[in-house]
Order: sequence, then structure tokens, then C-alpha cells
Amino acid sequence: MMDTSNIAALSLDYNTDREQLRMPEYGRHVQSMIEYCLTLPDRDHRTKVANSIIDVIGNLNPSLRDNPDYRHKLWDHLFVMSDFLLDVDCPYPTPTREKLGEKPEAVPYPQKSRSHRYYGNIIQSLISTVSAMEPSEERDAMELDIANQMKRAYLSWNKDSVDDAVIYAELRILSGGKLGQEKTTLSVNRGVVSQNAPLHTRNKKKSKANFKRKGPFKRK
Repeated sequence: MMDTSNIAALSLDYNTDREQLRMPEYGRHVQSMIEYCLTLPDRDHRTKVANSIIDVIGNLNPSLRDNPDYRHKLWDHLFVMSDFLLDVDCPYPTPTREKLGEKPEAVPYPQKSRSHRYYGNIIQSLISTVSAMEPSEERDAMELDIANQMKRAYLSWNKDSVDDAVIYAELRILSGGKLGQEKTTLSVNRGVVSQNAPLHTRNKKKSKANFKRKGPFKRK
């Protein structure tokens, strides 16, 4: 049996006693390589070692290869792991702690109308495009297609049936009165399911359609 003096003599090195990793996903071996690179006095030698480390961390993080500037990201990671102390010839602008710590600019959200949202942005964009066209048979055909698509979307999100007059009235509202003349009956049938409909609505209507087609289950 090993006595306590021999146990105390053992050099046990635990990760919890070591310095915390700046980027744990690369592991402690990569961090040790970077610390070694920082001790090299010759700049050319440090640069060669830094390029070797870039190849290593590139293999450890292959998902970055899908990005066109993945090597630039790897060099940024290298400087982060060196605590921005690495002095080498970098093929990209050398990042700084202040630059990487900046908050990105806020992305402005598009201002969308809250009314008639069940029609979707594509339909409303089509309405704007067709409204700007000169009167023609092509415009009339596109207007009818839009009205049918509007009815399909309306039925998917609202009721199981709707009068054509309601669809034409809303088309007039969305087009500023330029479209929506009731020229013909819409071809969309009752209970139609749109691809833009919510999932629970699509499943519900499909279940009803299967029930009507196959009939209720009859016990033998």
C-alpha cells in the first residue's frame, strides 16, 4: 500500500487548477501551442508556428470552412486565444480587443402592415406590382389569379367559406381602389388548404377531407 508521503509526492495536475481556456472548444493542447508561440523570440519563427496552429484549429473546426472568409475567422480566434499578445505577420488586419468587443449595429426591422397579414407579404407585393400596370387582358388575368390566391389564404386562416364579394372588397382596399372589380366568380372551392396556412389548420382540414372521402369507421 502506498503511504501518504508517496501520494503527496505525486505531481497531479488537474484542469481545475489550470488557467481557464479562452476558447474551450479548441482544447488545452491548442492553448499550450499558442503559449509556446508567444515565447519564441524570432518573429519569422513565430509566424511559421502561428500558420501551423491555424492549420490545426482549421481541422478542429471544419464547420467554418463553409464560410468564404473562414481563415480570417481562424486568425481572429488565434489572436483571441493569445489574449491579443501575439506579434506575427497576419494576412488580415490584426484584430483588437476593443474592435471585437464592439456591439453590432441594430438591424432595423421592416415596417409591415398589421392588417390583412393572413394574405402574406408576397401577395401584397403582387398587388402593388399589378396595380401599377396599364389596363390589359394580362393585368385582368393576374388580378384574377391574385384574388383566387387571396381567397385560398383567407380560407386557410379564417373560415371554411367566404363570399367572393369579401375577397374583392379587400383587394380594393389593398390596391387603393385600383383592383378588385367583381368580374368573374373565383375558382377556389370551399375548405381549400393553402401551403401558407398554419400547420394545425392544414392537418385539421386534411383529416376532414380524408373522413369525407373514406367515410366513418364501421364496426364489423
